[in-house]
Amino acid sequence: MGRVTQRTKVTVVDVSAEQPVSRTRTDSVTVEEPLELRVGGTPLTVTMRTPGHDIDLVHGFLLTEGIIGDAADVTLARYCEGAVVSGESGFDENTYNVIDVTLAPGVAQPAPELARSFFTSSSCGVCGKASIEQLRARTRWPVRDDPTQWPAALIAALPEKLRAEQRSFDKTGGLHAAGLFGPGGELLAVREDVGRHNAVDKVLGWALLAGRLPAAGCVLMVSGRASFELTQKALMAGVPCLAAVSAPSSLAVETAADAGLTLAGFVRGSTLNVYSRGDRLRTT
Repeated sequence: MGRVTQRTKVTVVDVSAEQPVSRTRTDSVTVEEPLELRVGGTPLTVTMRTPGHDIDLVHGFLLTEGIIGDAADVTLARYCEGAVVSGESGFDENTYNVIDVTLAPGVAQPAPELARSFFTSSSCGVCGKASIEQLRARTRWPVRDDPTQWPAALIAALPEKLRAEQRSFDKTGGLHAAGLFGPGGELLAVREDVGRHNAVDKVLGWALLAGRLPAAGCVLMVSGRASFELTQKALMAGVPCLAAVSAPSSLAVETAADAGLTLAGFVRGSTLNVYSRGDRLRTT
């Protein structure tokens, strides 16, 4: 398996003095490598990700794209033996950058057009209304009727809990994180990745494989902003609350309100902004 971080030389320039000075040292940077996902031997997509928890990632991706809805929908997920390069040793080496998934009998293969333009792509050009209507038709576990309520202080405390688990971020400062928390604020799983959508897919893929879907009563906490894409992923996993350290987008707010998802943004310190279904957060 590839490394999550690697060492590199860096020149540090300090301009605080009258005469700027520079020095060279080594630093840790986040590894970013492509992962090709094939279904039944047919290429489906390539994503740039940080190696690690790749099986969780592909399960989460297939789940949030509506291709699978249960762990039993996948009979095999394996690194391709043919994904090799000629190493310095002269021997072929597996790059661990290609995974082939075999779907269970009766599970429909992805439509060919998905390999060219995914529903979640920010460049697909669909309008907000079309996006929300398509998502409503594809969601397996509606969250509108989830009765869970959380103390607002519990949600406000989640970024600190998430940050405490970001071990690779401590080394590089270049990774997003996503964490799934239970109704009482207990951490169920946390994943890091150079891509925020990948971090979420890894967490939701873990939940799928662990038999924790639908994620009723759970909170998905993300270290960045709340986009439509992340809102869609939360809904596809039956997560009733999405909380983000940064801002939501307009389409994320519209989608959350339409689906009955509790959406909180700017969750920092002792404050948070609630954009939809604020009735689930108790302040007394």
